[in-house]
Amino acid sequence: MDPKDTLVRVSNFRKEYQSTFGKPVVAVEKTSFAVDKGECFALLGVNGAGKTSTFKSLTKGVEATSGEVTIMGYNVKNQFNKARQFIGYCPQYDTIFDLLTVEQHLQYYCVIKNIPVNYREALIERSLKRLRLSIYKNKFAGTLSGGNKRKLSVAIALLGNPPVILLDEPSAGMDPEARRFMWGVVAQATQVSKKSGVIITTHSMEEAEALSTKLGIQVKGGVFKCFGSTQHVKNKFGTGYEIEVKLSTLSDEELTAMRRKLSLPLDKERIPLQEIANAF
Repeated sequence: MDPKDTLVRVSNFRKEYQSTFGKPVVAVEKTSFAVDKGECFALLGVNGAGKTSTFKSLTKGVEATSGEVTIMGYNVKNQFNKARQFIGYCPQYDTIFDLLTVEQHLQYYCVIKNIPVNYREALIERSLKRLRLSIYKNKFAGTLSGGNKRKLSVAIALLGNPPVILLDEPSAGMDPEARRFMWGVVAQATQVSKKSGVIITTHSMEEAEALSTKLGIQVKGGVFKCFGSTQHVKNKFGTGYEIEVKLSTLSDEELTAMRRKLSLPLDKERIPLQEIANAF
């Protein structure tokens, strides 16, 4: 495959670190994958599995011991100044300025990304609305909740619609409602508009299933244990089912009606669960 034919290409990436005992420690071993427009690749793994080293190789935070990493056809190792202009990056830890407002952050990064002046105001307003940050536009970033700080970091990454979007645990610290909203934003950038390719790291299989078109699970030593679509991985490694049950309190009248409907005795205060199950 020609590196220019895809947005992101990682080929036989290997990373080892020198240890205090002299013998190198292998963090990632021969990892390969590619991401194109309209795709979202989820990188899963426990702490120490090598996913952070793999992810950082895309931003030259980690240089490969061997192998090749290219973005838009540019080799990250020696052409990163050209590759970086195509990247939108949300790090694992929020790199925001406490004494700048939300709007000032977006103005600052518009300058960093060299977005033309006549597009900035409309682009900032759209980003604020897109991430539901409009009501916080004049608030100092240091006063935001953890979830809204993550939204701001994602808004910065998406600013200017870069073709390559890198999100390191984007929904960390969010409540369930905000997390699902964030998933919708990421899905819009990839599967709906199909203008960008996204790579995320996550600990959550639920998040990977909601977002990714393909995923890879790394184990200790940085080796891919499995790689493919979420359905392929579930079919191959799934061992059971997940059932979600929601209970509500019934009034006496509703409880009596249910007993009659299920032909259960009316004089019992509590009905054994097995009796209810047998009634179905």
